Amino acid sequence: MKIFKRILLLLSVIIIIAVIYNYPKLNILAGYSAKNTASSVFLGERSLEFTDSTDNNFSPVNLATDKLDTISKFATSSAFGLLTRKAIYREGLGSVLTLDKSDETAQYLVPKRLKANNATPFPYGNAPQKDTVFSNVDYKKLDETVSSIFGKDNSRAVVVLYKDQIISEKYAEGFHKDARILGWSMTKSIMSTVFGVLQHQNKINVQEVAPIDSWQKDARKSITINNLLQMNSGLEWDENYSEISDATTMLFLERDMTKMQEEKPLKYETNASWNYSSGTSNLLSKILRKQFKTHQEYLDFWYTDFIDKIGMNSMVVETDLVGNYVASSYAWATARDWAKFGLLYLHNGTWNGAKLFNKNWVDYVTTPTPTSNGTYGAQFWLNAEKQFKDVPKNMYFADGYQGQRVYVLPDEEMVIVRFGLTNFNENEFLKEVLKAVK
Repeated sequence: MKIFKRILLLLSVIIIIAVIYNYPKLNILAGYSAKNTASSVFLGERSLEFTDSTDNNFSPVNLATDKLDTISKFATSSAFGLLTRKAIYREGLGSVLTLDKSDETAQYLVPKRLKANNATPFPYGNAPQKDTVFSNVDYKKLDETVSSIFGKDNSRAVVVLYKDQIISEKYAEGFHKDARILGWSMTKSIMSTVFGVLQHQNKINVQEVAPIDSWQKDARKSITINNLLQMNSGLEWDENYSEISDATTMLFLERDMTKMQEEKPLKYETNASWNYSSGTSNLLSKILRKQFKTHQEYLDFWYTDFIDKIGMNSMVVETDLVGNYVASSYAWATARDWAKFGLLYLHNGTWNGAKLFNKNWVDYVTTPTPTSNGTYGAQFWLNAEKQFKDVPKNMYFADGYQGQRVYVLPDEEMVIVRFGLTNFNENEFLKEVLKAVK
């Protein structure tokens, strides 16, 4: 009997230690599931069942139990009944994880949006495009190539544009042309473009020292906005999504997501060591906030002077609890609207006669960051060193987790958009698409 009690006691101690050790991980697990569920349902307009069977169906997130309140618009996720996280939906701002009960009733500002143009044909409006048949396009081969990355490659949406026209478009079951899809880190390229618009308006100079007060008395005071945009500030950052890290702590446990990178020390020499950091992108969001007198102006500008101005009316960039745009990760839009973003760059910042930024901004974001081996510009990814060997060297792209992409191919006058749940053979896909447009 005593032996049995001792064994029981030992097992209890082991369980308690295991729970204490893994509790922070449970917080991240439940946080991811709750946030993703709320955004998928209330922004993506997908069902809880669909979300659980697709977006949340990977280990260990699939261990969480998700529930939904469609009246009050929130989602909860429980990790083995030991810990529950809640994500609320805020109209105009998207979904956010709560950290305190008061977050659920807090007042918040909402960005003012421009009215959608539903009369002008795509791409300059949202009406059906005026179809043009190009004699140099092998439509059969193109559609076969596009179809080839569905099924086992888990693609959800592909849109191929040539000379401003959609020449191929396909969606997986459950998706369509009006379905918003999360771009993940493609949001970084959206944020970078806001700097381009401000620079064109002579309201900022990205070569200037970053306006961070807490850095002015130490070695960080020489870090420029350019260093941050190019991810070579030298600041410490752990971008790891498989465990508790700077990135997961920021996204699932922080009220103000701009603070973590600001508080990090220098680990490397500035401008001499490239280090990918979502924290840097959110710090850049804070720097953007500092360019405006009021928070309302900051919220509005992204839409009125850029996003809605080019008709990306479906896009919603989600904010953290204090109202900062989460520039690292959380922009949602239809595949067609993401394609408009690519077209803006294809046309060197001019949209239907209106100039949002100059070609020198395109040159800037596509100039390789020192020490990035030719793979990274200013919050855009590059092919400068032929990462994709069968694709033109001057192709560049916005890149998001699990293979979310907006590729810009200047010489070919093409924009290619792909969304999915897993990565795929990008070089082969792009090569075959290019073969179809002779």
